[in-house]
Amino acid sequence: MSTVAVRSAQLPPSIPLTVRRFRQPKKTLPQTKIERDNVLAKVRAYVEAHTLVPPMPLEELRVHAETVIAENNFNPVWIDYIGVLLGNEAWRETLATIPYERRLLLMPKCLRVESKCPAPFDEFGLLCKQCGLCTIQDFQNEAEKLGYAVLVAEGSAIVMSLIQTGKIEAIVGISCLPVLERTFPYVEAAAIPAVAVPLLQDDCIDTTVDIDWVWDYIHLTSDDKTRRLNLNALHEEVRGWFTRESLDALLGKPTDKTEEIARDWLARAGNRWRPFLTVAAHQALRDDPEGPLSDALKKAAIAVECFHKASLVHDDIEDNDAERYGEATLHAEHGMPVALNVGDLLIGEGYRLLVDNNVSGSLRSAMIKVAAEGQRELCRGQGAELLWNNNPVALTSAQVLEIFRSKTAPAFEVALKIGAALAGKLDDTADALHDYSEALGIAYQIHDDLDDLGDDSVADNIAAMRPSIVLALLRERGKGEIKETMEKLWNGELPTMPDKATIRDWAQSSTAHEKAMLLLESYKEQAIRSLQAVDNANLKGLLRRVIGKIFNDLEIKGWCREFEVKNATAQAKEAGAVAA
Repeated sequence: MSTVAVRSAQLPPSIPLTVRRFRQPKKTLPQTKIERDNVLAKVRAYVEAHTLVPPMPLEELRVHAETVIAENNFNPVWIDYIGVLLGNEAWRETLATIPYERRLLLMPKCLRVESKCPAPFDEFGLLCKQCGLCTIQDFQNEAEKLGYAVLVAEGSAIVMSLIQTGKIEAIVGISCLPVLERTFPYVEAAAIPAVAVPLLQDDCIDTTVDIDWVWDYIHLTSDDKTRRLNLNALHEEVRGWFTRESLDALLGKPTDKTEEIARDWLARAGNRWRPFLTVAAHQALRDDPEGPLSDALKKAAIAVECFHKASLVHDDIEDNDAERYGEATLHAEHGMPVALNVGDLLIGEGYRLLVDNNVSGSLRSAMIKVAAEGQRELCRGQGAELLWNNNPVALTSAQVLEIFRSKTAPAFEVALKIGAALAGKLDDTADALHDYSEALGIAYQIHDDLDDLGDDSVADNIAAMRPSIVLALLRERGKGEIKETMEKLWNGELPTMPDKATIRDWAQSSTAHEKAMLLLESYKEQAIRSLQAVDNANLKGLLRRVIGKIFNDLEIKGWCREFEVKNATAQAKEAGAVAA
């Protein structure tokens, strides 16, 4: 797998980002990550609803795969792929009960960058030199740290000989579908729990894989008491706290008109990701992750949303936006002085809720400190962007990512750390939560920019002086008319903005969209990698799954998914025409 290290003096050392080269998956697999995640989600739901007893004969797997395809209108050519996923999920709970030191991680040597890999081979397989060019190093280091035996090799004979020693009781593997088909009878005969993440290509050179899936199976353990926690139900419960009735019941009814406006704004639409993160972190760090949610936790989560909604009021004023959530912004509806005052009131309300909690003084102090530090960092990030507005210059993609880090990440960090502080575990997790939040915040903002390609806002980002990763990449990667237009746009010399259709076409033809998608996946991956140092299995497992929850919910209905699928379909047709 070819990789390019992307670092800038302006990117913090806590984010050693590696951006992977894109390779189109083979035609018998779903072509986009979003599609593959959706298939896996449907397979997991199917396995949960039916009693599948592994090991299942190949014929039985095929019947179940055909049912999944029919129920979800999936492409029939995915049948082998779906069969593998069904087998994996059937073994999932059994795998979780087997200690790490009794497992084997089996990886193919084709994950390496063949033209640059310095690793030699012995009779057992590849001896990784830790060069950092591919993911073999990361997987091997983390698995060995957990206690796995690790092998980078092909061939069922070696695997079977290891199984026969009695020291290996489960296998986590990465393999292409043809190899899986050949080895299936051996694994079935041994009746050993085995999951295999399918490679996205089967040409045996520089192959790629869905990295987050590998991390998930590597870390799967019964010690993670959150692995069965229903994140969708948890998110819906958190969202339910923000109806006017629920807010009034918990916080008391507003006493004047200003408080009434603030309460209505707090109840107005929103994904509630930040309070969800507060609850997720707290539940992962408590002794009983599935225990009832206390009023203290609810108040802390609502406080986090108060801070967020206050920042939106102020952002809308600073950006001179007229709409938010499809409705008039607060300053457009009530005037700027009232809106400023309501934003300030929400900040005060957030701090009041953190104090007005039936917990120890040390826990309250820890939460207040987290909120204050986050507020300060958020204002510094916003201030940097506002000062840039006064003297705008063209931004590189690295500079845009740095703005995302300083402006968006602090809110996620506050949310997670307040949950950890309330659980009394902040000191043990602060560094990991900081790194995780930075990667999550950048990924979230990249996604927003990609999603903007679906409406009229992308061309308006420059007009309103908003940094955009898509526009920065267009300027860097565009040629001829595209580059010339982007230069004029950034410098304020363009009298008419390009329409959204033009921006979309340029993003595709210049590979700016593809590069942004790779950056998005890389920062999602970085968020997962940042959890390697976390010893708490509940926190590590839950925060890995939170990445999938947030971005699947964001992308499944978004325009960028339609755009991605459209591109993949067009590329497949073109490849078919060439082959013909």
